[in-house]
Amino acid sequence: MPYGKPNMKLLYNANIHTLDVSNPSASAILIAGGRIIAIGSKDQLEALAHGKVEKQDMMGKTILPGLTDAHIHMQYYSLGLSKVDCETKTKEECLRRVGERVKHTKPGEWVLGHGWQQNDWDGNFPTAAELDAVSPNNPVYLTAKSLHAAWANTSALKLANITDDMPNPKDGAIYRDANGKATGILLETAMGLVNAAVPEPTQAEIEASMLHAQSVLWKMGITGIHDFDRRESFMALQSLRAKEKLKLRVCKNIPVESVQQANDLGLRTGFGDDWLWIGSVKAFMDGALGPRTAAMFQPYESEPENKGILNMDGEELFEHCRKAADVGLSMTVHAIGDRANHEVLNAFEQTRNYETQNNLPHLRHRIEHVQVIHPDDAPRLAKLNVIASMQPIHATSDMYAADRYWGERAKLSYAWRTQLDYGALLAFGSDAPVETPNPFLGLHAAITRRRADASPSAEGWYPEQKLTLTEALSGYTFGAAYAANAEHRLGKLAENYLADLIVLERDPFEIQPDELLTLSAEAVMINGEWVLHP
Repeated sequence: MPYGKPNMKLLYNANIHTLDVSNPSASAILIAGGRIIAIGSKDQLEALAHGKVEKQDMMGKTILPGLTDAHIHMQYYSLGLSKVDCETKTKEECLRRVGERVKHTKPGEWVLGHGWQQNDWDGNFPTAAELDAVSPNNPVYLTAKSLHAAWANTSALKLANITDDMPNPKDGAIYRDANGKATGILLETAMGLVNAAVPEPTQAEIEASMLHAQSVLWKMGITGIHDFDRRESFMALQSLRAKEKLKLRVCKNIPVESVQQANDLGLRTGFGDDWLWIGSVKAFMDGALGPRTAAMFQPYESEPENKGILNMDGEELFEHCRKAADVGLSMTVHAIGDRANHEVLNAFEQTRNYETQNNLPHLRHRIEHVQVIHPDDAPRLAKLNVIASMQPIHATSDMYAADRYWGERAKLSYAWRTQLDYGALLAFGSDAPVETPNPFLGLHAAITRRRADASPSAEGWYPEQKLTLTEALSGYTFGAAYAANAEHRLGKLAENYLADLIVLERDPFEIQPDELLTLSAEAVMINGEWVLHP
């Protein structure tokens, strides 16, 4: 039957990388009703398109499938776009920026910031007193790049009722000096003490910030995300979807503390529509490398007493997995240290047995980060068919800290090639706002294992873990789609797939790796409509 809908679009004279192995390249693409009708040459597609067609000469530009960030905190990232940027080379510059913001803030109002990392400064945690000097009258709360530590001034500590003799909360710590005085640094769950004192943004504010963030993400070539924020984020996303303002594909993960309610409701992975659907249940196994709270088998180098913080063991995690599996919800678990990854794999092994014994489907479980893994555990993800959801940009950010605190163990950190060679599927993201969500910076990290300044060397850090561009792109396309149970509609440009694509001025396959650092989307189409016009 001839196609001829009035809203048909024919993009031609393009350099199309479909990422579809059966038809890898083409010069034209025909689109109608939000989906791809056919891919081929202009002549072939014109023969199909009987009727009114909007034809667009792409002037030889490169087209790729839209990219997905498989790990982002959408609410946190969106609201963070208006926070003080604390990702600075020096502590002094961070303090200067805070002082600048204070000048434009009413007395008593909170000053919020994100992105500092003491390892980028002098290696020592900063103090409340340093913030007091630039902000005596405004409470200041600055989250670390890892999101596993925070820095507060005295006003903020007072509003949170934090005192020197207050006990540490479970799975967290109020950092204290040699005299037992609270320094203003809060680790893990202790961050919640100050967080609770910060006024909550309204849903309208969250929605407005998400709309702004959406347009920022498009320019980076992102057309889909896997969101790891909580209830308020989900409510805002549902509201934007109802108003038809959501123009990103969103796979929504739900927090582990809601697993019982999800079980009671019978909620399952995949429920939703092509714009917003349920992903997995998200649990936390440990902390992070930055504050040395990632759970390790052996102590951190030069810290003989510190093996990090393990939030639960494999048995406890399995209890959550079982409740999820009973209703068809997959699990996704944050694990950074080698001990944490070991415990998660043990729980997933039990879960696979449970699924088999109870005639339940083998769901697509994921480990988020897999930042350092014990050699004995490295093959287990592939063996258990567990997705390695990783963030390439973490490797180049963390390489010096990994060498310093993990020593020899860093050989199997951010080990994408190892996982791929064993047969595990990779899904790539950023963990924004921990890192920038720009996938081109992630691609650069994945194929070079180098920072933008070319450090640590021309070969890169542990170069044996490097990927090819095709392999790395797969993490942001097919891998991300598969992890979200959406590989039949997203992740490549093929007949009947959703018409989500990006237009680039330069072909990433033809440029030098360092040119990826300045690549951005010139135009973006989602659901067959331009959201960023060519």
